[in-house]
Amino acid sequence: MDVGKAVENATTSKRPHGLVPFGEAVRVWARIAALSFGGPAGQIAVMHRILVEEKRWLGERRFLHALNYCTLLPGPEAQQLAIYIGWLMNRTAGGLAAGALFVLPGFVAIMALSILYALYGQLGPVSALFFGLKAAVLVVVVQAVIRVGSRSLRNPVMIALAGGAFVAIYAFDAPFPLIILAAAVIGYFGGRAGLAAFQAGGGGHGPKAATHVDDADTLLGEETPDHARPNLSWALRIGGVLLLLWLVPVLALGTLLGWNNVFSQIAVFFSKMAVVTFGGAYAVLAYVAQEAVETFGWLRPGEMLDGLGMAETTPGPLIMVTQFVGFMGAFRGATGLDPLAAGILGGILTTWVTFTPCFLWIFLGAPFVEALRGAKALNAALAAITAAVVGVILNLAVWFALHVVFAQVLEVGAGPLKLDVPVLASVNWASLLLSLAAAVAAFRFKVGVIPLLLACAAAGVALHLAGVV
Repeated sequence: MDVGKAVENATTSKRPHGLVPFGEAVRVWARIAALSFGGPAGQIAVMHRILVEEKRWLGERRFLHALNYCTLLPGPEAQQLAIYIGWLMNRTAGGLAAGALFVLPGFVAIMALSILYALYGQLGPVSALFFGLKAAVLVVVVQAVIRVGSRSLRNPVMIALAGGAFVAIYAFDAPFPLIILAAAVIGYFGGRAGLAAFQAGGGGHGPKAATHVDDADTLLGEETPDHARPNLSWALRIGGVLLLLWLVPVLALGTLLGWNNVFSQIAVFFSKMAVVTFGGAYAVLAYVAQEAVETFGWLRPGEMLDGLGMAETTPGPLIMVTQFVGFMGAFRGATGLDPLAAGILGGILTTWVTFTPCFLWIFLGAPFVEALRGAKALNAALAAITAAVVGVILNLAVWFALHVVFAQVLEVGAGPLKLDVPVLASVNWASLLLSLAAAVAAFRFKVGVIPLLLACAAAGVALHLAGVV
């Protein structure tokens, strides 16, 4: 089925004058995809440099307008921004091409690394490489806590929201979706009441441009293209197509295999994740780690760090780590298939149900973004969610630190109170020292993410060759 063609026929709008040729657009999006390392901040900066400053397809104001909308959505904002701009420039086909190309390099890389990990991860040199990566990833997550916190915790109310979220998830095992919902409700009503503490301002992953590019001086110009105006008939048609593409495989797996089958569990869990993943990849990983390790048993605690190390060192959204989780869940699950074949199918399924909704959010909502942009209560809800996310990411950092530095972690508590407490005698001194060295390199000497990951991986292999690990 040619989805792009089918959906394109849903609108009778004329092709807007002056859009970039589709073939050139594909080449530019492929270039952006190949350079999309470094998490959302780096990916958005690359898009801004190429699309605004170099190509001048659109201006500063329109770029930031699109970015503001994407930060309100669940899912990876950088990929959704690519879909949005692709859609602006080349209608539905452009959005599909931009979004798919943005994910493709990471999908291929993570799949190859997942196969390597599943088949050879227990071998000494490979295990040592991931041992080193864990130390670097722990520092990267701590950096994320500081980065997000510095731009969002600007008053005592936001600090209290972050603290409450941390206590809720760390001490009481509160579900991530419930924390996000509670923060959104608090922020929404705080914004409706006009409380200054809930007014979102600044922050985000917005680019810092060396030069300002006016919308009037770009290919797209200042006017809204015909195809970008609200069209209820088009929205219903494209929404129906994307809902079917997303949910039919989920329902089919549950009906044919049973809802307790690992493929059905993967489809349902990551579909649910796709609608609650506000706050960026690191907040999502806290939720995924909690469920994948403790509820489903797809991974062991340290393996979540291994997957994040893969995502940090490959192009594409950091949320691609979910592909590794789905791969390992199916690889180890009782599917009746060859484990490697099951793992590949699990990775493909996870990617499908994670990213298909991203197209739905953009194609349905982007034409109405002007009204959403001015909704102060919704922006206040986003500010509260971002504050709560700081607490969630802090929980992720603590959880990772416990399982990186200590070989044994016990769960203690009574009733709803549950705390992870390390066994001090089980400290892994090599891991502790390597993590401290990575922290010094990152915070004192400002070493970048990719060099830090590569250096720690090399250090892990060197420690193995020296007989330390």
